[in-house]
Amino acid sequence: MASTSSSIVFDDIFTIDAIDKDGKKFDRVSRLYARSKNYDMDLTLDYNIELFPLVNGEDGEDKDRDVWRPDGKGRRGLEEDYDYVMYGKVYKFDTGSSDIVTAYASFGGLLLSITGSYRHLTNVVLGDPVYVLLRK
Repeated sequence: MASTSSSIVFDDIFTIDAIDKDGKKFDRVSRLYARSKNYDMDLTLDYNIELFPLVNGEDGEDKDRDVWRPDGKGRRGLEEDYDYVMYGKVYKFDTGSSDIVTAYASFGGLLLSITGSYRHLTNVVLGDPVYVLLRK
């Protein structure tokens, strides 16, 4: 179990602030905007609404938005405990002000951005493969 917990790069509970606030662009994809409860992080995430329907204002037990690195094959993984899982790659890392950074990841065209204090994103590495695990 120790190897699984060491592969988590970010874990928090998010509350959905808005879904498709700029209008819906695709039939099966929505974009959610959420705010972290513990670390004051902002999350934007594209997701498949047919596989994972969400409601504005909904709160997830955020292991909701877990980002973690794969820990090997043949073992039961964290994905067994979640409702929606995506695999992708960190493709961009922006440093805004001195303390605020944004990490971007792509999951086959579905995008994620997470913005907040660099202290909470120190384990996110450009080019690394990542999973996003969601649970209501």
